[in-house]
Amino acid sequence: MKLASLKSGRDGRLIVVSRDLSRAVEVSNIAHTMQQALDNWQQTEPRLQNIYQQLNEQQSLGFEFDQQACHSPLPRAYHWADGSAYVNHVELVRKARGAQMPDSFWHDPLIYQGGSDTFLAPTQDIQIPELDWGVDFEAEIAIIVDDVMLGCSTKDAGQHIKLICLVNDVSLRNLIPGELAKGFGFYQSKPSSAFSPVAVTPDELHTHWQDSKVHLPLSVHFNNELYGQPNAGVDMTFDFSQLLSHAAKSRPLAAGTIIGSGTVSNKDRSVGSCCIAEQRMLETIEHGKPISSFMRYGDNIRIEMFDHQQNSIFGQINQNLHPVE
Repeated sequence: MKLASLKSGRDGRLIVVSRDLSRAVEVSNIAHTMQQALDNWQQTEPRLQNIYQQLNEQQSLGFEFDQQACHSPLPRAYHWADGSAYVNHVELVRKARGAQMPDSFWHDPLIYQGGSDTFLAPTQDIQIPELDWGVDFEAEIAIIVDDVMLGCSTKDAGQHIKLICLVNDVSLRNLIPGELAKGFGFYQSKPSSAFSPVAVTPDELHTHWQDSKVHLPLSVHFNNELYGQPNAGVDMTFDFSQLLSHAAKSRPLAAGTIIGSGTVSNKDRSVGSCCIAEQRMLETIEHGKPISSFMRYGDNIRIEMFDHQQNSIFGQINQNLHPVE
């Protein structure tokens, strides 16, 4: 099943989207918003699935789906936590600055809680007042869950994963070192993220969803040139069940909680990168200094995932960087 939120008020208006992303149906009689559907998922999911089946079978049903009319699936969320599941990416960051990586990073997930009150729409401009802050994109996968109990085990966590989407987790790289040096984590260096227009249920990915991982390439185009297409199921040290269990170790998680994978990264460097920082790390290792610059005003970032028939699964994150007006 595929779901999206039309731009409407603060929390959007829930719609069901056809498999080919061509048509959609409003479902306010079932749930007005994505959050409302997730709060009552056991009751709403079968009814939404029924609409989805009808939509795919009846070409005359509904209206034309317009990605431009969509907000992020959850325009705001109670909880957004981002992991760093591709540890080879972390290792590369530290190697570039000559730092050793603690062995614990390979068996104890990294995760931080980010701002979730002002997500960007998937085609909304990124507005940053200072280029000196080092604006970077980060292409990721994310899951959305129903209510998760305190201390949920990795074994049980998978059953709580209800939706999957893509993320552009915007980062301000030149602000990060100063914040981390304080020993209190990210804040100013992590502005609003944007999510794909469509969120899908795990069964929609068929065999590409295995072991709580998405086994498909994530396509990143920067200024209309392919920047990277690493496979999200390869080199993912911690799967989503592990990240979810880690997040729930000391607290319950409310329905609508979003957990991100962190920047998708493969050890095979021929597939490119999902963020500029990784490319700069590789340049530093090879040349002694970074060559690539961070984003400039007017730059465009496009993030998308395709099935083996080259059909877009989640729709497209397509954003331009602009100064604050």
